[in-house]
Amino acid sequence: MPPPHSSAPPPPRPAARPFRPRAAAAMEPAPRFSFGVIADVQYADAEDGHDFWGRRRRYYRHSLRLLRAAVEAWAAERPPPAFVLQLGDCIDGVNARSGAAEAEAALGRVLAALGRLRVPVHHAWGNHELYNFGRARLAQSGLRSRPPPGPGPPAAPPGDCHAYHFCPAPRFRFVLLDGYELSPLGRDADSPRRRAALRLLREKNRNADLNNPAGLEEPQFVEFNGGFSRAQLDWFNDVLRFSDENQEKVVVMGHLPIHPDASDEVCLAWNYRDALSVIHSHQCVVCVLAGHQHDGGYCLDSHGVHHLTLEGVIETPPESNAFGTIYVYDDKMVLKGRGRISDRVMCF
Repeated sequence: MPPPHSSAPPPPRPAARPFRPRAAAAMEPAPRFSFGVIADVQYADAEDGHDFWGRRRRYYRHSLRLLRAAVEAWAAERPPPAFVLQLGDCIDGVNARSGAAEAEAALGRVLAALGRLRVPVHHAWGNHELYNFGRARLAQSGLRSRPPPGPGPPAAPPGDCHAYHFCPAPRFRFVLLDGYELSPLGRDADSPRRRAALRLLREKNRNADLNNPAGLEEPQFVEFNGGFSRAQLDWFNDVLRFSDENQEKVVVMGHLPIHPDASDEVCLAWNYRDALSVIHSHQCVVCVLAGHQHDGGYCLDSHGVHHLTLEGVIETPPESNAFGTIYVYDDKMVLKGRGRISDRVMCF
């Protein structure tokens, strides 16, 4: 995604040794489980480029090397993470300029790198995946990570929405949202869903370039963002109601941030307020994880929900990195960041 208007990225932090929580020394229980997080790899077999405004360097080839380094680090952890969240934009839109074969090759290299892990990888779909492929192709690719249905509410919303939930441990549920279900991206030119998304976008954005937020009252209404359908939000509400009733803690994830204090306004989901309204009508959500804004962001909202936006790999210098492991306890999540991503304790 085009990043916010900001200065050059901060200098890299020194490389950290693999984190192994020592519960005995801290006199607290061991973590229930851990999982890896990474966002905005945006790999392409191309020379370095720049962001939408020509201000920030993008390391297209090095991003794959950094992904491979993250995989090696996760594989070396003891115990290893139970799964990894890839928060979208794993390949860059520049691949599409060279044709479908180049896009398929780039995706194949990213999936091969992640395939070295012996744990599940859950994939959000971002705008850059949709620059390269239609939704039908993504649904048949290695980026369709939906697990088999289990007990509880419906596993997914109706239609081609790439949203689902899963339980990695008792009393913990993860919900993946599809922030581009409402979007012209990835849909056929004559698709009614595409036409409806374009009508909404043009009502909110009268600029000739629909990726230009200049002068907008709601600057999130640009084409590189998207939104959630009413059907998806109703399904999301049902999942959270089930989690409330069963005293579960819920982590929400997706490509697009949904809180303005954890993101530049330009990078928010179109109808982020609707998603927040669903979350705040329940007690179970403890954290929302997102990518899209390459500088990252964080806030603890007025309802006690942590919103963490991960820094993007694509704008990370080759000598650094941008990934992390989150250790989950009964009352908190502890992020051990690598490179540009800072350590963080999120209590709930």
